[in-house]
Amino acid sequence: MKNNQTKRIAFLVSGGGTNMQAILDAVRRKKINASPVLLIASNYECYAIKRAEKEGIPHFVLALSEYADRDARDAAILKLLTEYKVDLLLLAGYLGIVSGGIIKTYENRIMNIHPSLLPSFGGAGFHGLKVHEAALKRGVKVTGATVHFVNGVVDGGLIILQKAVSVLDGDTPQLLQKRVMEEAEYVIYPRAVQLFCEDRLNILNGRVYIKE
Repeated sequence: MKNNQTKRIAFLVSGGGTNMQAILDAVRRKKINASPVLLIASNYECYAIKRAEKEGIPHFVLALSEYADRDARDAAILKLLTEYKVDLLLLAGYLGIVSGGIIKTYENRIMNIHPSLLPSFGGAGFHGLKVHEAALKRGVKVTGATVHFVNGVVDGGLIILQKAVSVLDGDTPQLLQKRVMEEAEYVIYPRAVQLFCEDRLNILNGRVYIKE
């Protein structure tokens, strides 16, 4: 049974925000019953800011360089999430580490998308093109993307959805990145958000199950 209550979602982004846009597009098409209420960017050059401006979403830049330390910056993030009554926080190309305080407050309410089939090619140092470079170097025939909840371990949270993508002869990291985005990331991230907003994600014995 679908939940009719609109969830308030926020984005934490460091770059272009293409996954954020995929989710916003799904909201516009009424595939997701959510209200995008907040964007927090980690730098002023973040193109996701322009996407937020176009959509009329309140946005703030909380650069680490402007705070005494990461804990102070993350306290400011948590303050904004509380003020905007955010139900679900979505990391979309965020290059920072979410602190324990945010994770504790938003336990099982923070999602991230990673461009591989975790646990392969995940963890500290694996982001962006580096993931696809590692996949090609290893010679894997199948890669993909994973949506997971965020916990205190980088890319170590409970897996929500995964989608496989074939590695083709002649692939470069750039070609593989583009195909993983289009065939997997832009498909499963909006789907995971939709399932959350419908209250259809159930956690039992360390696994995520989808309610019918």
